[in-house]
Amino acid sequence: MSDADKIAVLQMRSGLDPRVNAAFMADAAREAAQNGATMMFTPEMSGMVDRDRGRAAESIRSEEDDQVLERLRETARENAIWIAIGSLAIDKGEGRWANRAFVIDDRGEITARYDKLHMFDVELGDGDDWRESNAYDAGNAIAVVDTPVGRLGLTICYDIRFPALYDALGRARCDIIAIPAAFTVPTGKAHWHVMQRARAIEASAYVVAAAQSGDHEDGRRTYGHSLVVDPWGEVVLDLGDTGSGLGYAVIDRNKIEEVRGRLPSLANRRVVPDLESR
Repeated sequence: MSDADKIAVLQMRSGLDPRVNAAFMADAAREAAQNGATMMFTPEMSGMVDRDRGRAAESIRSEEDDQVLERLRETARENAIWIAIGSLAIDKGEGRWANRAFVIDDRGEITARYDKLHMFDVELGDGDDWRESNAYDAGNAIAVVDTPVGRLGLTICYDIRFPALYDALGRARCDIIAIPAAFTVPTGKAHWHVMQRARAIEASAYVVAAAQSGDHEDGRRTYGHSLVVDPWGEVVLDLGDTGSGLGYAVIDRNKIEEVRGRLPSLANRRVVPDLESR
């Protein structure tokens, strides 16, 4: 592991067919490896974006049978690249699903899993209502894994609105926090950049936020703007709101140590007492 490693960030407009989405990611991973990236990051729901849960159910499989996961494990092994899958819809049985992230190493082995902690149950107005918990079960644990580009903490999309999770990942001394997403356009315009920068500053870590972007086959529209933010809160990569494809950034561990030395908020952090304890 060097002091600086190149990563690839994949912006997508995932459609209804997992095989098509898997092929797109596999091609991107090969390109990323050829361009010298050690690790590639993909968005939330990389394998399929489909708001029609009846139709989606026909394509959602268990982890053992998921064709997207299998294809990307093969691709990682064949191209000697790590892949952080932002998330896949995984069948847990008994009619319940998980919104699950995976980290795959360069031998094709799964080194970490994370089930999204916070369900997107919101009313955005104009009939734009979401009830993720109707089909998905929330996770119950954080996930941190050592990778060639640094210590990586896993989160997914709506998690970004809950700072306690990022406090825990900061205390776990993560170098990078992944925040893959399929953000809506209204919330993205209002909050995406400022929250990504805030999470990076709070944890004194890089944030890597691969995102869905554009008009999807199921009728939804996502915000895009896949980002990499450095520990000082500076945006070092923004892929904008149009198109799919790869962007590249460098994870500089010297930058992490520099920021933590100049502004040691992690070292200065204290446990805040509950109001009830006063």
